[in-house]
Amino acid sequence: MEIKKIAVLYGGTSSEREVSLESGRNIYSAVQALGYDASLIDYPSEFSIENGRQNDFIFIALHGDDGESGDLQELLTDESIKFSGSKSSACRRTWNKRICKEILEINKIPTPNWFSVKALPGTFNEIFSEKLDKFKSDTDIFIKPEEDGSSIDVFKISNEKDFTEAVENCSKANRPFIIEECIDYKEITVPILNGKCLPPIEIITKESFYNYAAKYINDDTKLIEAKFSSNSLSMLESICIDTYTLMGCEGWARIDLLQRADKSFYVIEVNTAPGMTSHSLFPKSAAIIGLDYNSLVEEIINAK
Repeated sequence: MEIKKIAVLYGGTSSEREVSLESGRNIYSAVQALGYDASLIDYPSEFSIENGRQNDFIFIALHGDDGESGDLQELLTDESIKFSGSKSSACRRTWNKRICKEILEINKIPTPNWFSVKALPGTFNEIFSEKLDKFKSDTDIFIKPEEDGSSIDVFKISNEKDFTEAVENCSKANRPFIIEECIDYKEITVPILNGKCLPPIEIITKESFYNYAAKYINDDTKLIEAKFSSNSLSMLESICIDTYTLMGCEGWARIDLLQRADKSFYVIEVNTAPGMTSHSLFPKSAAIIGLDYNSLVEEIINAK
């Protein structure tokens, strides 16, 4: 069926609502410019199956649980409504960081050492004692919620003071977290469009890592094309395509990685509904190969 009428779902109820609002507005403008009959729907307050069925295609511009957990994808699939991105099964494998990392480990795809906790413990020593069994004693760690995005409640921890400040600044400490080894050399992201890697992007920030401020607020964050030898690029793309395929992703996704000084790569997470804001990584990578924002949106709509 020819796609003529497209609804862009944006907003949501997660901590990433503001990011989704910007992504959605940008995508909506692109869909209009491409000549489609477009509508912009704030999810879930303005969405219903009835108005979903009135469209030939749903562009999911929702971040966080609303757009990445797989529940919406399952609903749309059950109603035979076409939508952007991966099916529910792939979203569920990637949205939960613990599940994602378990799958990576089982399939021998490199990922930083880690362990999980049911909630942030009361003291640093409770994490430190378990950390010694998993990592080198002088290794910094990341604390990350199992389920969240845009670096919400993600903290880099070097000492007890960092941990205390993280707990004080955490918006929701009483939920599952993963504790992950810090690889402090290069931060890389690789967008995948219709099963093919776009140019890798290296992230350079003055923050301690690519946190919320670096992503959406600071103007001095640098997103540059990552330059690798042909062998390293081949290795990187192979890891990313293997990850994309293993998780069952479709249409588009973004693989985030860290690189050690020895040039080895480690997958940290997979995004099935990447950001499409003015600061976002996917449009930046697409632009390197001459794919402007509107053309990128059309490629996502037509991706198989």
